[in-house]
Amino acid sequence: MPFFLCEIDVMCLCCKNKKIVLLHGCFLRQGLYMERSCAAWFIQLVIYMALKPFLLIPYTTVIFVWLKSNTMMAVSYKKLLYRLLIITILVKIFISLFVELGIDESYYWMYAIQPDWNHFDHPPMVGFLIRLSTLNLHWVNDVSMRLGAIFSGAVATIFIFKTGRLLKNERIGWYAALIYNCSIYTAIIAGMFIMPDSPQMVFWTAALYLMAVLLMQNKEKSLGIWLLLGLMIGLALYSKVHGLYLWTGFGLFIIIKKPKWLLNYRLYVSVLVSLLFVVPIVWWNIQNDFITYRYHSERVTHTTIQVDDFLREVIGEFAYQNPVVFILLIVAIIYVIKNRSAIFNAIINTWIICMSIPMIFLFWGISMFNATLPHWSGPAYIPLYFFGAVYLEKISVITVPGFLKTAYWLLGGTLLLGILLVQLAPFNLGSQDKANFGEYCPTLDVSGWTTFSHQLDTLMKADVAKGTMQPDAPIIVGKMFPGGHLEYYTHRITGHRVIAIGPLDEIHKFAWLNNARKPLQIGDDAYCVVPSNLPFDPHKAFDKYFTTIEQPEVINQIRGGKIVRYFYVYRMKNCKALPTPLKL
Repeated sequence: MPFFLCEIDVMCLCCKNKKIVLLHGCFLRQGLYMERSCAAWFIQLVIYMALKPFLLIPYTTVIFVWLKSNTMMAVSYKKLLYRLLIITILVKIFISLFVELGIDESYYWMYAIQPDWNHFDHPPMVGFLIRLSTLNLHWVNDVSMRLGAIFSGAVATIFIFKTGRLLKNERIGWYAALIYNCSIYTAIIAGMFIMPDSPQMVFWTAALYLMAVLLMQNKEKSLGIWLLLGLMIGLALYSKVHGLYLWTGFGLFIIIKKPKWLLNYRLYVSVLVSLLFVVPIVWWNIQNDFITYRYHSERVTHTTIQVDDFLREVIGEFAYQNPVVFILLIVAIIYVIKNRSAIFNAIINTWIICMSIPMIFLFWGISMFNATLPHWSGPAYIPLYFFGAVYLEKISVITVPGFLKTAYWLLGGTLLLGILLVQLAPFNLGSQDKANFGEYCPTLDVSGWTTFSHQLDTLMKADVAKGTMQPDAPIIVGKMFPGGHLEYYTHRITGHRVIAIGPLDEIHKFAWLNNARKPLQIGDDAYCVVPSNLPFDPHKAFDKYFTTIEQPEVINQIRGGKIVRYFYVYRMKNCKALPTPLKL
């Protein structure tokens, strides 16, 4: 008979001296969570009876307290979930007050200011989410930009909890929700930073929940559930095309465990609903000569194994999932292999594996030949959180198991250290050479842009007052990075439009934004801003377009009393030739 951790408060009246006696005892039990079996209750009663002579209380009082303790043992995991949501939302908002938008986040700002059916890099859902969180661009700051991601993370957490509860019990849902919120990918990259992954997590976790409903509640004949599933997968892929894997994984599961579902017309109706969201993506690419697919196909160039890229992908996943969580999932998978029936039934085990492992292996395979980013495979780990949750249930009985406490301490410590480095560090973590000072320093991606933009605004106004530069001189960039930061921070502060000049694979979304703005004209002056951590040679790129490019003004980024980055501001005079328009 398994034992459990039980905290018992016994308040009883001693018959002999009429004094209140408080006994607080902790009995350590191992195994499953409290099951109200007769055997478990009987063992508790025996323990109380053994204590009775020392308490000097009647047997009736012992029995009453024993019954009372059993009725008060239930934990309200819903309340714990709400507390978790409130805490994580507030913590993320607090962090956003001290950490500026990263290079990717600021780039996706352009998805919001120029909505479209699709974009060069990704579908448009992240832009719609930014529009929503910024009240249609009427309330724009670093916090409002991220609110959509923050609340998406909260909604996804609810779906994770509901799925775990459906698969087994609320405790599994609670543990899975905890894992979700201590994974760096789901909690921070997708759950705080505004990325295409942010809205996708809502629809991805909702799709997993609906699949669980089909499996656990035998709802395969419910057209409504199938339609909702198709809608969620469609919205997931309209956030990021990786969402198509939801059908790939679920289709593989159906073939293995539910082949009769292949005769269910509702399955195909659901797939058609999802495919409706492919239509605007394909239509946009038809209008733009399939430019997205041509660009991505040209990136697949290596035919030999790239060991460095593969190791970078695996190590990156280890870090992005939170090393403690990654180890937990590996241990849980091994436990599942050894004790299959002790986790879920064979159908659920197969479903979880199909929704995760093939996608992970897919990106590992791609990384052997081409560079990948570790967060691309992030969604594949989410189903494995339920394996981790069940494993934790087997080895722990407390609200927050030691595994997860360690994971949260690691995550919290990393975030705190990051904030301190971003705000106070009198050094950068990148190159110390002046030519590329600060390159590869992550803290420079999320700091310094607001202050620099105000300093540049002062310089520009002084130039106009002296007649040195034209009042509407644009800012010219040659790459999407730092173009995104210049567009989000500098353009909004200075009012000077940003124009990108360069090949499409360097400027991306700017190619379309250029067409919506006043173009560069013969005789125009312009500025070029080059951060030292993103080295770029404006003479090589723009000499043929301007009569003169002056020596740059240098604006220093100061942190902790030390220079951590240089901003080079070039004045480019008298446009003499116009760049050839890109074919879109």
